Amino acid sequence: MNPETFQQLDKVIHEKGRMAIMSMLAASAELSFTELRDALGMTDGNVTTHIRTLQKAGYVTVAKSFQNKRPLTTCSLTAAGRKAFGEYVGLLEGIVKSAKQSEKKSKPAKTARAAKTKRRKTNDHTNFALQS
Repeated sequence: MNPETFQQLDKVIHEKGRMAIMSMLAASAELSFTELRDALGMTDGNVTTHIRTLQKAGYVTVAKSFQNKRPLTTCSLTAAGRKAFGEYVGLLEGIVKSAKQSEKKSKPAKTARAAKTKRRKTNDHTNFALQS
C-alpha cells in the first residue's frame, strides 16, 4: 500500500463524527439537527462543532426556520460536499481492495498434500508413542 494514498484522505471528513454526519446526509436530502444528534448519540455542542467545520469546508449547508412556532435547523450536503464524500468513499474502497489483495498474496495456500502430510506426521507420532 502506498503511504501517499492515506495522505489523500480528506481530513475534514475523516474524523469519525464528521464522517458519520456526512454519511447520514449523503443518504438523505436533509436532516434536522435533532435527527442527527439523536441518531449519532452526540451532544448538541459536539454536533454543532462538527457541522461548523463541515460548513466552513463548504460541504454542508444549514437552514434555520420555524415549524409549529419552534425553531428548526436542517442540514444538507452541498454539491461540493457530495463530490468530496464520493471521492473520500472511493479512496477508502481502493484502500480496502488493495489491503485484501495484499492479504491474499501473503497467505500461503493450503494444499491437500500439505494436509495429508500433517495428518501422517500426527499418526506417526501416535504410533511412536504406542511403541515406546
